[in-house]
Amino acid sequence: MVRTPLTPEERERGERLGRLLREARDGRSMAEIAAGAGISAETLRKIETGRAPTPAFFTIAALARTLGLSMDELAGRCAPVEAATPAAVA
Repeated sequence: MVRTPLTPEERERGERLGRLLREARDGRSMAEIAAGAGISAETLRKIETGRAPTPAFFTIAALARTLGLSMDELAGRCAPVEAATPAAVA
């Protein structure tokens, strides 16, 4: 199965997620957070660096729980940036 290439917006969203997770670690080690979420430190490293910009829902849910973040907060801060729509012409 061939994966569809990610759009620039999807890559940017992955980078925003990675930054948010790094900030939320707040000095805690990558190994500690990964273990708490039930994933490998390498998987967390890939997510944080944007090399895995579309992690599975359950991975994100486990990281959110471990870091004390709400899924609403994650979704809001990582949502695609909406392009401004031009006003309708009458």
